[in-house]
Amino acid sequence: MQPKTIPKIMLAGSLAIVYLAGMARGLTWANQGADGGDLITAAATGGIAHPSGYPTYLLLARLFQFIPIGSLAFRTNLMSVLTAVCVALAVYEIVNINTSHNAMASLASAYAIGLSPLFWSQALITEVYVLHILLIVIILFLSTKNPRSHFLLGVIFGLAMGNHITTIFLLPLLFHKEKKDLLQRLAGIALGLLVYIILPLRAISHPPVNWGNPVTLTNFIWLVSGKLYQSQLFASHALWERIQATASLFLDQFGFIGLLIGFTGLIICYKPTRLNHSMLWVASAFLIFPLTYDTRDSFLYLLPVFLCFAIWIGIGLNHLMEIAAQRSHNLSLAIGLIFLSILFLQAGRHWSQVDASRDLRAENFGKQIMTQIPENAIIFAKGDQAVLALWYFHYALKERPDTAVIATDLLQNEWYQETIRNNYPGLKLPDEFFMFPEVVIAYNPNRAICYVAYNLSTKMSCENK
Repeated sequence: MQPKTIPKIMLAGSLAIVYLAGMARGLTWANQGADGGDLITAAATGGIAHPSGYPTYLLLARLFQFIPIGSLAFRTNLMSVLTAVCVALAVYEIVNINTSHNAMASLASAYAIGLSPLFWSQALITEVYVLHILLIVIILFLSTKNPRSHFLLGVIFGLAMGNHITTIFLLPLLFHKEKKDLLQRLAGIALGLLVYIILPLRAISHPPVNWGNPVTLTNFIWLVSGKLYQSQLFASHALWERIQATASLFLDQFGFIGLLIGFTGLIICYKPTRLNHSMLWVASAFLIFPLTYDTRDSFLYLLPVFLCFAIWIGIGLNHLMEIAAQRSHNLSLAIGLIFLSILFLQAGRHWSQVDASRDLRAENFGKQIMTQIPENAIIFAKGDQAVLALWYFHYALKERPDTAVIATDLLQNEWYQETIRNNYPGLKLPDEFFMFPEVVIAYNPNRAICYVAYNLSTKMSCENK
């Protein structure tokens, strides 16, 4: 074993242990993880997740679902763990190359992102954000270091678009002054974007989870453009409160000392390199976007900013260690060890904040509903937590096939009504468009009706016929 591989093995092993200890053991609502039920179910059933469809994520998640251990949700959660470890290793490599192979600074940078509460929280659940960060860090690396990777860079960018549409912010990084190189990148993008073909192909087979039913161009554009959420873009109200919350979030991620070292790396150690230019662009774009996007989880879009800042922490720490080394090698080493110790102490304080291993709310909710619902009931579910959890139990785990689960918040969409008809051919429904549960009830007078929601506790009421 070469000495230079020891820090990377230590990094990967330690983070894997920490992540596995706090990873959700099944379906979870921890750490803003309600969408997990949708993503797991869509991957398992060959379906289509909520806008923008996430085809890259669904394909990779399906591979993890073939692992022969644990529940379906457990296996999908493992994908986030492995992806998060890969992010830390990639950050290590970037900082190592840009600090003349300072292993201590590289470790500090990798742990700074790996143990930052927001990133850490997403490493423990089923969500798209950790894969989003991995693809961004790969794009950063390829766009700044390897002049022969133009086609590969384009492919990764296209696949990243298939995982999260905000990857579009990185498009300027792919512009190149050489026409031949630009054409290679564009050809790679075109190939990577072909991942979106799986969405209409899946829709043709009428999967149980079929957001947007993208078999037509109109439906396809509605899905991949995230039109469902576009009304929440460019929100101007409460901007100052968002700025304050973002500043507080930065402090929570890295601590006061981490912020000082990161700004040292960004400002004092700044060099006009392609990597720094690229990181400034990424950090700026992903800092502005969540400030103007009015959703409950918009802060998750700050993760690329934290990624860049973690790299600057490594560069800043390397600078401080170089200054200290002029007086004493031991002093330089002590500075690195002290900062690593600070990161680990902060991680200890954040454990209870991110730990998802004990969150059983979604599992208990789904089991309770599947057990207590009357035979042949029509279940009207309301709210993301209730709907997506029931999809997981009903469609992915195939529990209670005698029942019909209907998301009341989606009834206003024609594509969803078509999905209901395909999912439940025995359910009587009008031929024309309708918007209210009362219509379904009127057409099925002999079936039990249940209303289900979750708001701190399970809410369920049933009317037996």
